Amino acid sequence: MLNQENKEIIKTYKKFLVAVVIISFILSSFFGALFGFMAGNLGQGKLSFDFLKWYNQANQKNVDNSGQKVSFPDEESAVTVAVEKASPAVVSIIISKDVPKIQDFFSDPFSFDPFFNPFRSRQPQQPNQNQGGTEKQEIGGGSGFIISSDGLVATNKHVVSDQSASYTVMTNDGKKYDAQVMAIDPTNDVAILKINANNLPVLALGDSGSLKIGQTVIAIGNSLGEFRNTVSKGIISGLKRNVTAGDGLGQAEQLSEVIQTDAAINPGNSGGPLLNISGQVIGVNVAMAQGAENIGFALPINLLEKDIDSVKTKGKIIQPFIGVRYIPVNQMIKQQNNLPFDYGALVARGQNVTDLAVVPGSPADKAGIVENDIILEINGTKVDDSHQLGDLIAKYNVGDTVTLKIWHKGEEKTLQVKLEERK
Repeated sequence: MLNQENKEIIKTYKKFLVAVVIISFILSSFFGALFGFMAGNLGQGKLSFDFLKWYNQANQKNVDNSGQKVSFPDEESAVTVAVEKASPAVVSIIISKDVPKIQDFFSDPFSFDPFFNPFRSRQPQQPNQNQGGTEKQEIGGGSGFIISSDGLVATNKHVVSDQSASYTVMTNDGKKYDAQVMAIDPTNDVAILKINANNLPVLALGDSGSLKIGQTVIAIGNSLGEFRNTVSKGIISGLKRNVTAGDGLGQAEQLSEVIQTDAAINPGNSGGPLLNISGQVIGVNVAMAQGAENIGFALPINLLEKDIDSVKTKGKIIQPFIGVRYIPVNQMIKQQNNLPFDYGALVARGQNVTDLAVVPGSPADKAGIVENDIILEINGTKVDDSHQLGDLIAKYNVGDTVTLKIWHKGEEKTLQVKLEERK
């Protein structure tokens, strides 16, 4: 016989079972109605955009404005589209020269240092003796890309540096055009060529100022001077690198704030475009590291935009200057000369008598800058290894007024200098 306590437990348990049944009925009715509503409206095409959007995002999909499912493009497809769009505007630059009629002529002055090799010369088939006279031979090649439909082509200055050579531009469809060197940038490794052609495909320029490390990039160029429009893919490995590129003849050039990439850049790629995944030019391939794998460099396209606009509007590259010769100040220069700064540009004359420290009549001369002054800052930016004086000046336009902080005869001074055109 149940006692009173057991009776209360059984009574409570029965109430719990009744509550569970009621709650289950309510929930089943609610969800049944909800899914019935959704199914009915889905059949009529009325299912809400928000739900479809959530559903597709959960399945790594997207929807367009009509609510239709569309897949995100995969990287492989995007690269293929970018290459198809860009390749018609990428050109090969063929370098030819009158050379002695001998089979063992080696034309590549950069063959000892592949770091900054603008081209790969063609190697002789068989050694032979001088046959007398000269003949025009193809001695190497570089790359470039079309920047205007009427025949302007951008490339590296070092690709077209031989004034005794002739240059031919070969477009992607195999057509050849004689090319003239129209303009050369005195401070950057940039040159603009001109060919007589119209209605050419043009590469769109991107924004190198918004690049991110790890971003996918594509290089196209005349690899080894033989394999035209070779495509390689990689990522941006570094930004704003400062490197010294040598040509194998004892000459060197400072490359400032360049893009580092692991996309394969070989001799002959110089002057070709580095593209983002949308097919826009974000850099110009310029050099590769010696003794390393997958370390290449490209000039940021934003550094070239002024040159390109200048050539299009004025037919030449116009560069601002202040008119001083200088020595970059570092810790060693500071200690050897007992200077108060380990940065800046020390205004100094060159080795020749005519190499004056300050060009007479120049903006620097008009502002009162003299030999042994140190230019410390330009518009608040310190002049140092990462920000060379010439690079800082090149960012401005002719006619701009800049503020210089200088060290003059033992004290700091601030000067206003109006930039003029480099003659």
